[in-house]
This record gives sequence, C-alpha cells and structure tokens, in this order.
Amino acid sequence: MSPTLTIGVLFGGRSGEHEVSLASARSVLSALNRDKYRIVEIGITKTGVWLSGEGALDALAAGRTEHLTPVTLLADPTRPGLRSLDEATALSLLASLDVVFPVLHGTFGEDGTLQGLLEMAGVAYVGAGVAGSSVGMDKDLFKAVMRASGIPVVDWTILRRSEIEADIQGALERIEKALDGFYPLFVKPANLGSSVGISKCRSRSDLYEGLLEAARYDRRILVEKGLNAREIEVSVLGNDEPAASIPGEIRPADEFYTYEAKYQDERSQLLIPAPLPEALAEGLRRTAVAAYKAIDCAGMARVDFLLDRESGEYYLNEINTLPGFTEISMYPKLWEASGLPYPRLLDRLIALALERKRERDKTIYVRE
Repeated sequence: MSPTLTIGVLFGGRSGEHEVSLASARSVLSALNRDKYRIVEIGITKTGVWLSGEGALDALAAGRTEHLTPVTLLADPTRPGLRSLDEATALSLLASLDVVFPVLHGTFGEDGTLQGLLEMAGVAYVGAGVAGSSVGMDKDLFKAVMRASGIPVVDWTILRRSEIEADIQGALERIEKALDGFYPLFVKPANLGSSVGISKCRSRSDLYEGLLEAARYDRRILVEKGLNAREIEVSVLGNDEPAASIPGEIRPADEFYTYEAKYQDERSQLLIPAPLPEALAEGLRRTAVAAYKAIDCAGMARVDFLLDRESGEYYLNEINTLPGFTEISMYPKLWEASGLPYPRLLDRLIALALERKRERDKTIYVRE
C-alpha cells in the first residue's frame, strides 16, 4: 500500500527545550505508520536554521548537518510546500506537505509564532491555533483567562525583566507585598516549559536568585504561591468536542517536577490512573475540558493540576498545547491507559489537523 498523506515532522527549534523536542520527535517518527504516511523530517537548529533530508533527526542530534538542505515554508499559500534555500535550487519545491506535525516545545514552536506561519501558508497542522497556543504558553495570560472563566488558580503576580534590571530590591518588595509575604514561592519564565528556568524560593535571597535565573529565559517573569500539593495531569484530545483521559499523578524525584526529575532522574514516578476518588477524578476531567475550550485549544493538550494536600482543593496549574511526546511521556501514556494506543493517537491527531483545516477553509477572508 502506498502512502496516502505526506507528513512534515518538525523538531528541534530555537528554545530551551530543544533536546526535549528531539526526544519527542524520535518517538513520533518511529511510531508513524509508513504504509499510511510519507514522512519528511524537518529539523530546526538552535540558531533557527531549517534543514531537511534523509536522517535529519539523527544529523541534528549529532551536530552533523552538512549534508542536509536548508529549507523554508513560505507565508504564501499560492506557493505551498517545503521549499529549498540551496543557492542552486532556491525556492524550488522539495516536498508537498499535507500536514505539518510540530514536535516542538517552548518558544518559536508552541507559543503561536509557528502556528501563525502555518496559518498564512495555508497548511494543515497538528495542535492548537495561534490564540490557543499563545495564551496556553503565556502563564500570566492563561491564569487570567482561567480566573475569568471561574476555574481556580494559585495566586500570582507578574513583573518584567526591565523592572529587575532597574531595581531588583524594589521588585522583591513588590512581590512580597502582592503575595502577602508568603513563602515558598515559585518563580517561572512566563513563556517556557519543561520546568526550564523555574525556581522554588523559600526566602528573599532565594527569590533574588530565582528572578535572575528566570529573567535569562523571558522578559516577563511570573511569581506564584507555592503549595504542598500533589501533581495531577489530564490529557485532552479533540477540536470542537474534546475528550479527557483518565488522570495521572506525578511523584517527582525532586522537590517539584524539575527538568532533571522529568528527563534524567529515573526515580520520578508516573501513577496511572492517579489514586483519586471517582468524583474528584471526574471533576478534574471536566475542568480540563473547560480550560481547553476557554482558550480555543485544538488537537491536543496536557492539563496540569495542583491538588492541595491540606485543603483537598485543586488548582489548575497550566496547559501544555504541545506536550512531551516520547512513549513514556504522560500525555500518550494517559491515552494508552484510556484505550487509545500511541500509533492510533498519532493517526487521530493527524485527522484532527485535517478536520481543523477544512473548518478554516470555510471562512471567507477577502470580500468578493
């Protein structure tokens, strides 16, 4: 049987989550059905160069990309497909793409910027659109939308890197005043994932260091109250009628789910299903779907909750619109436990991308 669709798998990227993206892409590439799909590997270097060719993933991981072809997607729907940037064949068509599967995490991949390019190029793509991606990525905006939607979130405040650079002592005082002098606090870049740049701060000196660390990764820094909480996650799948998986629980090897605890420390545990009362599990699933709809998400997302050990109340922590996608990542594992194995999950995401494209194509953009 010859492949019926050409899928461009996009990975790497100019982000602090570059290596995580490569790991996710390796799993996706190994599980896509080659009888159904022709696969085009597209890697983005840490400096933002797009490259394609045989074995692009391995080449990017090894730093040996000389044999790959520089490529681009044009923001011009009349010249679709993957185009060469090689001097001899500049802008010639290398591959028509039916669907782009972004296996990218963090900035320039998950924040709406790539989605804007794909929208302008008129290509179907897996995952949320521009608005869902950008709001889901920005922790401050996301919390504001959740609070406006009646979904509980932990108290927070936001400040800019310029405030820290101009008067860090004043910034420390404003944070403590906004959050009632509460410690511990979590400091996070407003736009990043995989726990990159996040610090748990038990004192003003910790907060000082945490602000400097987070400011390396973003111009906006979020500071929120810390909880003695269990970490519960729910996977959501769908477009206009999304469905939620069973919840899972993370028991990190570190104090919280740091980058090292996620990807390097084998002592971290994923409990699937999470040991929760049925009513609570159903409440989390309903809230996950409500949050997904509130930001107009599509395709997929992993919704993360904090379950307060003392009060028993839960808070929505964040939504991840392009979650980790290795075979041991929580998003696919929750769907596998809910009856949808990894290869069929990929098929479903591609079908949802095409469905979303058909819906977009109904829209009139220019008055006739």
